[in-house]
Amino acid sequence: VSVSIRFGGSPPGGVGCGGFPWTSREQAEQQVITGRGGEEEAGDRTLKDEGSTDSVQRYMRDTEEPVSLCEVSDLSSFGFFQRSTAQQLLNAFGKIVVKRIAPGQRMTVEVDGLAEYQVHTYVRSDGLAGTFTADKEYPARVAYAKLSELLDTFSQDPNLRGWESATRNDAFGGWPPVSTALVECQDPSSFDQILKIQKDLDSTQQVLHSTIDNILERGEKLDDLVARSDELSATSKQFYKQARKTNSCCTIS
Repeated sequence: VSVSIRFGGSPPGGVGCGGFPWTSREQAEQQVITGRGGEEEAGDRTLKDEGSTDSVQRYMRDTEEPVSLCEVSDLSSFGFFQRSTAQQLLNAFGKIVVKRIAPGQRMTVEVDGLAEYQVHTYVRSDGLAGTFTADKEYPARVAYAKLSELLDTFSQDPNLRGWESATRNDAFGGWPPVSTALVECQDPSSFDQILKIQKDLDSTQQVLHSTIDNILERGEKLDDLVARSDELSATSKQFYKQARKTNSCCTIS
């Protein structure tokens, strides 16, 4: 399974979102699901058949909520009619975590209500943040190594100037490296290579573990945040309520 990284060049998919020289968001997500931009073939999936989401966000306290600069998901394990709902929930949980952890911190948070998922989150001191949501069996050090590399690549890409002031979600949608990162994160054969390129995450840097309920401020309730969210449809909110009821007691391992 492979997707090529292209910096600044114009790939076969043409100009994508916002006029940037990369594939469109739809093409990028299709590449992640199939691994080659065409029809899905049996045996292509190399990791546990769970959905996952990779996102780059910014949160500099100048907006009420974090801004999702670009994101891509592999939700092929969900039914077709569940994918939009699952994507909305995973994105919402990612923003909740980014907003509530300190700059420079890395934290793995269990998604309460969707007990099989964890959100691996890294917020840099400059306000650039990355989240990788995957099943609980996924190795955290691989997730953080890839997030660190992804955020470095994003901040150094000359095509992405102005991200510090972007206020529109998906302002840089279709950026190829985020799709590539998700594909590589799903390939166990690439794990050793991912860890070798890890520069700044050594044994002296702590990765915290928590649940979403534990990172909420005093008086906040996740149910209330979901109910008030403008980014979640009524279907997504109902799906969350049912999942929360099913997984009424969740602890992080």
